[in-house]
Amino acid sequence: MHKTLIALAAFAAFSAHAQTKWDMPTPYSEGEFHTRNVVLFAEEVKKASGGALDIVVHSNGSLIKHPDILRAVSTGQVNIAEFLLGQFGNEDPVFAVDNLPFLAAGYDSAWKLYQAQKPTLVKKLAGRGMKLLYSVAWPGQGIYTKEPLKSVADLKGSKFRTYSPQTARLAELLGASPTVVQVPDVPQMFATGAIQAMITSSATGTATKAWEFVKNYYNTSAFHPKNVVVVNARGFARLPAAQQKAVVSAASKAETRGWAMSKVRELEANELLAKNGITVRAPDAAMKSAFAKVGEQMTAEWQQSAGAEGQAILKAYRSK
Repeated sequence: MHKTLIALAAFAAFSAHAQTKWDMPTPYSEGEFHTRNVVLFAEEVKKASGGALDIVVHSNGSLIKHPDILRAVSTGQVNIAEFLLGQFGNEDPVFAVDNLPFLAAGYDSAWKLYQAQKPTLVKKLAGRGMKLLYSVAWPGQGIYTKEPLKSVADLKGSKFRTYSPQTARLAELLGASPTVVQVPDVPQMFATGAIQAMITSSATGTATKAWEFVKNYYNTSAFHPKNVVVVNARGFARLPAAQQKAVVSAASKAETRGWAMSKVRELEANELLAKNGITVRAPDAAMKSAFAKVGEQMTAEWQQSAGAEGQAILKAYRSK
């Protein structure tokens, strides 16, 4: 009996030692659908690995701030993380293709663009020591304004909240003044008049209670920026084969589930905006035409900066 107890104690000690714990930073709040999806992914990995791999999710930028997350995974400061790909468009144009407005409006087009981008994206991340696990699109981006727009020209001179190099360029081409504001600061910036308009999804609109500071939402579905979940390649390689398999399998499920969650989030958010007194508008033909022109210019500029790789992505997308 005594020997059995010793053996059990030794096994327990070995099991405890054998468990790998990974901290996983994500920039978004616990309630946001991306974070809920990440938590489910982490739970599935833990279950499939028999508890051997424990991924601890740190939401809301609490562990590492959003602008620092890519570097943190790349250098192995953390083994796994989620971030908004377009946030790092200045580091590589390939990261920003899904921030090009009016290139791939709507979910079907966004998915096609992802498939066209994916081979190059995988290669680019690998060059920085990372492996792509999965990617999920945000709901389509629309424009919020305090006053209704008679035309796109009404945006001229307004202070326009942006969150990436591409959204800043969009604001410039619309004649607005780009102002970088992180999501938690949006209400305060509107309240003080530091911004008068923004482009973001209906999901972020509901998360920031946009009805408290704007009254109009133009449902343009201009583009669907994506979050990516990446793993440090060395950290992944150190895992036993069974754990690697658990991660890849859970990631595949998370991608499918995430896109479905995104679509539901968009519908619910649009309804919630309307219910709280925001007028949800479809842009008229003249607006669509003006937006399309800006989109074409931005796509041409992007293609120039992305070179042959950019051309290949656009060609693959347009042939799908």
